[in-house]
Parts: sequence; C-alpha cells; structure tokens
Amino acid sequence: MRSQEVTSPPAMPIGGRNAVRILVVADRFAARLALKGVLERSGYLVDSAASSAEAMNKIEASQFDLVLCDIHGDATAGERLRTLARSQPYRPATAHLRISGDGAGGSDEVSVEPVDVPELLTEITELLALRASDRAMRLARVAS
Repeated sequence: MRSQEVTSPPAMPIGGRNAVRILVVADRFAARLALKGVLERSGYLVDSAASSAEAMNKIEASQFDLVLCDIHGDATAGERLRTLARSQPYRPATAHLRISGDGAGGSDEVSVEPVDVPELLTEITELLALRASDRAMRLARVAS
C-alpha cells in the first residue's frame, strides 16, 4: 500500500493575481536549496541569494512579499539586510529563520526543526497574512 503525500494548499497572493514572491537568503547551499524547494512545492515563487550583498541587490531590483533570512556568523549582515528590505517602498515582510541550535535570536524569528516543514509553512502563511493586513490598514488610512 502506497502512502499518500500530504501537501499544503498553494500560497495565496498578496495584493494581486501574481503568486507570492519570497527571497530566501541563506549562506549554506543545502539550506538554501531545501528552503527553495519546499517553498516552490507549496506554490510560492522563490528567488534565492547566497549572501546579504547578493540579497540587497535583488531587493533593490525586484519586489518580494517576504525576505526570509538564514545567514550564519554575521548578525550585522542579516540586520542590515532586514533594514534595507523594510525601507523599500513595497515593504516586504522580513523574518530571520533560525534552524534549531543556531543560537540566533530576534523578535521576528521563525524557529523550526529542520524536518518540521508544516510548521515552517504555517509560520510563513501567518507572517504574510499579518503583512497583508498591515498593508490594507495603511491603504485605508491613506484613502480616508
């Protein structure tokens, strides 16, 4: 008997018909590749960067709904990256992904076990929903 694969529903777009765009920034190749694959299979459009410098160029050249950062060893690079992302006119959501045992921290941290893909996807969905709600509230204030 074959087991059935359980998959998450595709990501819901933020503010339009285009799919949700996520920039995965991870200095470790295996982590970057795994995150990109999991997110793409879940319906997200994913771009990736191997360093904060590469990610900064991509953030300034394209628009993303979420910048997901997993950079080790240089906490200031990750913070500069999130600051740059938050300063963009399109204001993407930002999160520092911490695979358990990294020792990293932060208020917008998503902490999951490497094999806990459903939890990761839930956290990302919740973060994107919160960001969409914030955007809608800002637009409503501007319109009134």
